[in-house]
Amino acid sequence: MQRTKVLDHIILLIGVFIMVAPVVVAFTTSTHEAANIHSNGLSLTWGGHFAETYETVLTRQGGFTGKVTGFNMMMNSMILGLGFAAGKIVLSMLAAYAIVYFRFPLATAAFWIIFTTLLLPLEVRILPSYEVMNTLKLTNTYTGLIVPLLASATGTFYFRQFFKSVPDELLEAARIDGAGPFKFFIDVLVPLSRTMMAAIFIIMFVYGWNQYLWPTLMTTDEGFFTLVRGIKQILLVWVGSNIPDYNEAFALAILAMLPPVMIVVIFQRWFIKGLTESDK
Repeated sequence: MQRTKVLDHIILLIGVFIMVAPVVVAFTTSTHEAANIHSNGLSLTWGGHFAETYETVLTRQGGFTGKVTGFNMMMNSMILGLGFAAGKIVLSMLAAYAIVYFRFPLATAAFWIIFTTLLLPLEVRILPSYEVMNTLKLTNTYTGLIVPLLASATGTFYFRQFFKSVPDELLEAARIDGAGPFKFFIDVLVPLSRTMMAAIFIIMFVYGWNQYLWPTLMTTDEGFFTLVRGIKQILLVWVGSNIPDYNEAFALAILAMLPPVMIVVIFQRWFIKGLTESDK
């Protein structure tokens, strides 16, 4: 028994090392100058340019317009992540509520049609979605970035499973008290779904925060560039004898990790509880 525990801990420590080591290397490398990184590669030693590099990526105006900062790109990523998370939760809850509590023909078929969209990656529908947004003149807008990707089969599935676990007695009691469908949804199901909402929020926030392909297609205005796209733009710069600002790219990568990590740490208990409750 003791040997099993020791082996389990060794496996976990190996996993932690594999996950954390690249982050540590990226962080220490970001404290060096770009020329040093270009010459010597990645480094595990402290470079001494921490404050200078991170202040530069957050506050220095750059890009083709000379007006974009790392902080602006971080705010765009935050808007995208929060918009994705909130919008997907609302639509998923409403879809799951209709499927579980409303009796209409082909309700089960409708759910499975929604569920099978999980088999369709973003790349399959990205061009039709872009064409619609371009026709509606919603490129280079937050609406165009967020709305086309709000439908979520994953969220609908989890909320459906959770709503099916809610006792029927609650619905009967709400009917006796004179509560209509909307009041039952707002006053009963939404409070009961807080842990599930937290779990879906984490998943969808990280999904929205890490988006690269869709924002790249939808935005040509640098004012709407996200942090992930900003990293790519830095690495694309190679003019004459100039070299990419590797240190700034690593610094942006570290900064891009912080909000998702904080969200996971803050909602970790709710995340685990929400996923386990869906199976009850």
